[in-house]
Amino acid sequence: MALLHKATLRPTKLELLATWLPGRPWYVGPSGVEVVSRGAYRFDDPAGEVGIETILVGAPDGPVHHVPLTYRAAPLDGADTWLVGTTEHSVLGRRWVYDGCVDEVYAAALAHAIRTGSGQAEQYFEVDGRREVREPSVTVTVSGAGNADAAPVGAVRRVVDEDSTLIVTDSVEMVVVRRPGAVDTAGAALFGSWEGQSTSVPLAYVRTR
Repeated sequence: MALLHKATLRPTKLELLATWLPGRPWYVGPSGVEVVSRGAYRFDDPAGEVGIETILVGAPDGPVHHVPLTYRAAPLDGADTWLVGTTEHSVLGRRWVYDGCVDEVYAAALAHAIRTGSGQAEQYFEVDGRREVREPSVTVTVSGAGNADAAPVGAVRRVVDEDSTLIVTDSVEMVVVRRPGAVDTAGAALFGSWEGQSTSVPLAYVRTR
């Protein structure tokens, strides 16, 4: 389960992404414009240290892009080129925001969600000692899963950022679809739908090395 905070961020996630996205090889759209969120979903870090959120985002008149992000309390070693930016969180303080594809915590969470069929984490706020669940803005499903005892994927060994992003770990390869649509997948896959996208489309898939 993913605990959310009722907080402000400066700059906001979308402000960070508006600057960062135009430099990505898979981004289609103008630079120097505001971007809008079409929805988001989260995974859970079992250690409770790293925030894991994936945003569906793009220019107002452009295609939707699939952007996994991780939020950390300190810089991630060796990941400077994958840093989206830093933001001040009114509850948690400074947060380092990374492209999740390079982050081992995201890789492990994505693999677990797909291979076990668990999908996204439930999101909630703590309000006066009560748990208040927030309905997700993206509906996530999994196809082809069924390995409830899947072993950990290990370290991220290589990331190839092209039209889609390939994440190579010790035991599996994962492909993150950057512009969701009609994409052929191999192996178990994560699918999503959101407002304006009523048909479920592939977001990521796993294949054994």
